Amino acid sequence: MIRFLSAFAAMMAIATAAHGQVLDPNLLQAPVDGSVASWIIRTFGLLTVLSVAPGILIMVTSFPRFIIAFAILRAGMGLATTPANMILVSLSLFMTFYVMAPTFDRAWERGVSPLLENQVSEEEAIQLIADPFREFMLVNTRPKDLNLFIDIATERGQTTETEGKIDMRVLVPAFMISEIRRGFEIGFLVVLPFLVIDLVVATITMSMGMMMLPPTAISLPFKILFFILIDGWNLLVGSLVRSFV
Repeated sequence: MIRFLSAFAAMMAIATAAHGQVLDPNLLQAPVDGSVASWIIRTFGLLTVLSVAPGILIMVTSFPRFIIAFAILRAGMGLATTPANMILVSLSLFMTFYVMAPTFDRAWERGVSPLLENQVSEEEAIQLIADPFREFMLVNTRPKDLNLFIDIATERGQTTETEGKIDMRVLVPAFMISEIRRGFEIGFLVVLPFLVIDLVVATITMSMGMMMLPPTAISLPFKILFFILIDGWNLLVGSLVRSFV
C-alpha cells in the first residue's frame, strides 16, 4: 500500500510541481550502465500508478469532501443533472489540486527530485514521498476514527506503526471515513436552507388547495435565486477549502 501511495504522490507531484521542474526525458529510456533492474522497477511502477491513480486519489486527498458536498448541494436544490457530473468532478479535482499543492511540493522536494537525481534509493524515496501525505492525513483525521482502526488492528495482532510512524493500512481508512463524515456535515448545513424553502412553499400550496401542483416546481426557482443572491458557490468553496488544516 505504501509503495502505491508513494508512487502516486510522485506522479502527482511531477504534474503539479510549482517551481517549473521538468520531468527527466530519459526516465523511461532503458539505461546502458547495467542498472536495467532499477529501470524495470520504475517503469512497472509508473504503469501501475496510471491504472490505479483514480482510486488512490480518492483515498489520500481532499477529493471526497469536495465531491460529497457538491453532490448533496445539487440534490438539495432539486437539480438532477445540473451541474453535470463532469463539472462537479472536474471542480472537485481542481480544488483538490489547490488544497494539496503544498503536499505535492513537499513530496517533490523531499523524494521525487532526489530520486530523479539519483541522490537516494527507491526505497528511501518511497518513504520520503509518503511522509507529506501521512502528515496531511494525520492532521485532517479525527482521533476517534484513527483510534478505531488502531484498536481493530491491535485486536487482530497487526502492527500499527512502522519506524515510529502510523502505518498507512491504519491511517488511510481512518482518513477516508473522517472525510466522508465531514462531507456529510457540510452537506447538511448546505441543504438545510433549501429544506426550509421547500417546507414554506409546500405549506403555502397546501393552504391554497393546490393539491395537484408539485411544490418543487415552485420552490426550485426560489432556491436557485436564493443560492445566487448569497453567492453560494463562493461561500461553499471557500468554506470547504478553509476546512482543511
